[in-house]
Amino acid sequence: MSLATTLPGQAQTFDERWLALQRAASRFLRNRSATIGASIVLFWLVVALLAPVIAPYSPTAQRITNRLKPPSAQHLFGTDELGRDIFSRVLHGARVSLPVALAVVVMTSSVGILLGAVAGYLGGFVDEVIMRIADAVLAFPSLILAIAITAALGPGLINAAIAVALVLWPEYARLIRSRVIALREMEFVTAATALGVSRRRTLFKHILPNALPIMLVKVSLDMGNAILLAASLSFVGLGAVPPTPEWGAMIAAGRHKFFEWWLAAFPGLAIFTAVVGFNFLGDGLRDLLDPRMRRRG
Repeated sequence: MSLATTLPGQAQTFDERWLALQRAASRFLRNRSATIGASIVLFWLVVALLAPVIAPYSPTAQRITNRLKPPSAQHLFGTDELGRDIFSRVLHGARVSLPVALAVVVMTSSVGILLGAVAGYLGGFVDEVIMRIADAVLAFPSLILAIAITAALGPGLINAAIAVALVLWPEYARLIRSRVIALREMEFVTAATALGVSRRRTLFKHILPNALPIMLVKVSLDMGNAILLAASLSFVGLGAVPPTPEWGAMIAAGRHKFFEWWLAAFPGLAIFTAVVGFNFLGDGLRDLLDPRMRRRG
């Protein structure tokens, strides 16, 4: 008999899982902020996928005769100082900002979850070393440290993504560590140890699956944080390299042109809506995964 069928609460029939999924979907749809956030995120995902089809112009095509044109029927968001269509650049910017944020979150969560889980489960010297390194990273403001790392590595989206990942991983490590410490004292872990299950299998097979749901909320919220940090690095000239249509770089190009407000307003609005969407989605997932909220639902 496998351990999965002997430990309490581990086995579920297909009907039970399907019923639980239906209840979860119902709770999610009743959460207004969650549905709004999911709709916004879905909108930007569609834009990122279909930008070459939707955009009326090339994001890098220059027409000096059309420079700094205000929003009009021909150019919905106006044009920049090189005559490039801002609407097309904002759409293509989603193809830059969203993949960069996703890459940052994947790298950050992978490293943070692994190190935090090992620290929480093994404890002792390993825990002390990993947590002191995390504390050293957290001692610096995130943006300042990301700027310093990117400046050392050199400008570019890849280096910016690496810098942001190096800044954010301690948050995942500390969060997953606290969850693992709580779970390792529970009965199903004690039962696994008594049955002779290896420590590695106990950690990755039985503890982490119970700790990961809370990380989904963190991942969703950090997508917005990653978009902001990547845009900030591009804003100071350490992220996207021209003529890449990146939202932060577009805001930087229009920061001194107060009368040509559309240069910075529309990329800023894109960042705002994307971040709000991921934050609302994260709040909805938190309510969905919180046992207290489930009892209320």
